[in-house]
Amino acid sequence: MKYVLFAGVVIIAMACNQPADKKKDTATAEVKDRHTLSNADSVTPQHLDLDIRVDFAKHQISGLATWTVQNKSGASVLQLDTYDLTIDSVTVNGNKVSHSLDSAVANLGSRLNIPVDAGAKQVAIWYKTAPGATALQWLEPSQTLGKKHPFLYTQSESIYARTWIPCADGPGIRFTYNARVAVPKGLMALMSAENPQQRNDSGVYHFKMEQPVPAYLMALAAGDIAFASVDARTGVYAEPAMLEKAKHEFVEVGKMVTTAESLYGPYRWGRYDVLVLPPGFPLGGMENPRLTFCTPTIIAGDRSLVSLIAHELAHSWSGNLVTNATWEDFWLNEGFTVYFERRIMEAMMGADYADMLWELGYQDMVETVNELGKDSKDTWLKLDLSNRHPDDGLNDVAYEKGAHFLRLIEQKTGRAKMDTFLRSYFDTHAFKTMHTAQFLQYLDEHLLKGDTAVNVKAWVYGPGIPDNCPRAPQKRFEKVDAERARFLSGTAPGELNTGGWTSHEWLHFLRKMPKPLSVAQMEQLDKTFRFTATGNSEVADLWFIMAVAAEYTSAYPNMEKFLSEVGRRKFLTPLYTEMMKTPKGQEMAKRIFAQYKRNYHPLAQESLGKLVK
Repeated sequence: MKYVLFAGVVIIAMACNQPADKKKDTATAEVKDRHTLSNADSVTPQHLDLDIRVDFAKHQISGLATWTVQNKSGASVLQLDTYDLTIDSVTVNGNKVSHSLDSAVANLGSRLNIPVDAGAKQVAIWYKTAPGATALQWLEPSQTLGKKHPFLYTQSESIYARTWIPCADGPGIRFTYNARVAVPKGLMALMSAENPQQRNDSGVYHFKMEQPVPAYLMALAAGDIAFASVDARTGVYAEPAMLEKAKHEFVEVGKMVTTAESLYGPYRWGRYDVLVLPPGFPLGGMENPRLTFCTPTIIAGDRSLVSLIAHELAHSWSGNLVTNATWEDFWLNEGFTVYFERRIMEAMMGADYADMLWELGYQDMVETVNELGKDSKDTWLKLDLSNRHPDDGLNDVAYEKGAHFLRLIEQKTGRAKMDTFLRSYFDTHAFKTMHTAQFLQYLDEHLLKGDTAVNVKAWVYGPGIPDNCPRAPQKRFEKVDAERARFLSGTAPGELNTGGWTSHEWLHFLRKMPKPLSVAQMEQLDKTFRFTATGNSEVADLWFIMAVAAEYTSAYPNMEKFLSEVGRRKFLTPLYTEMMKTPKGQEMAKRIFAQYKRNYHPLAQESLGKLVK
């Protein structure tokens, strides 16, 4: 298959899931990234030099973004993405030019137009961010663990880099970057790049990212941060009060990297470090190259939730190394990563352990498909996000349907062939982008070879969950099911055989309970297993949902504390949703949200604000 990949525009041979002998019937089509206003296909951004200052008092980043560009087409204008940025001035090759901003487009922001010619090399933009920039979470000292210093972190995925940097903001647009970042003295700054391991006296930090990355993987954090080494190439950053707990939790992260390399080839990013953010972080983790951002909700004390780190590490191959060309191809990012994550966990913890992850993921997929509608086009792997925000596609379909599709391929072709294929896939397309049709043709040429047993079309261009979806063995969960049945038949919780259960067994135990349980049943479980006081955030969130449904008021004080401290949308959304089902719950939800919403990231504030109204 011949294809030309330009930044922002992908021109490919559409595979159409046809056998090799019918490839002559394939059609060539041009596919644009709907979510960038840039013209990076004409004027290519190659490198960014960023010189910025972080102002906590103003909640503002300001400074200079200098783009090294290549204008082989001789275009007369460079167009970049911005969202609520103030552009103070622009120079091209050192000469000041008159720029313009187009009227704002819903979801996408305003196109920045800069006059250029074929000789344009350096485009310098002086700018500042808006106080409410979506990518930026500004935390007051009271919102941090240490309570003494402010904190800032960014979240650029999916199209939020444009709210803090004027850029060509599309996953198919890669560039290298250097940065100089000034923060208040006494604080440390980190980026998705080569990072310091100690704070300095000046508050000025320098960064370098030599591997080309798309804008959504640009990341910045600044605050009272300390570092602890795990091994020669891995370590942990966190607020000082969290550092030892985090190091204990992530003690096997170096082994994870080695395990991943044994599966699908070398880790190509230098170091792999993890930054544990304050509680308001809206995601479980974000795979920023060299420096995963993660939620403190995975610090359970027993390393039971570190599969999330395996997921973010796996992104160093799927997503960061080989990137989805557009957000409509998001499954190529997350589906591959979930599959890879579970292969890492299987290698480290055994097949029975990984089977539990597969089954919980299957349950999540079923729930999401039921919510969207089994015939909804949003349950396709290949998405249609015309006139929509790309975040509309960030759900368990991309993650779980994508991963189960790959597992089916593994089962049909054999694990050895699948692993050889994936290793070659990552090596061949390293630091490049991949479109769905391009991948399907590569898959057919190098692995399936015309075999129709997988029924690729039903998985990628069809709704719901195909009939041939694989299901993991239930060996450990069958034992959980038996103990749940005993409880529901009247056996006291203390007599159940729960010794040695992991978080996954407890989640399965609670997920399959009738809802609502009686208050008496909730009290019995709580007295024995202390769910209300658990430090495991996954179990806590599920328990609090059950408590709201059962009106088990004894759990409400801890639930409110949980909602005041946790900003992860995976936990917030279902818990607030459950509260909003009854008048009493609505009153509670509105009061809690009004009191603690400032602790949540702007993305969470926006989505929860629509829910709690």
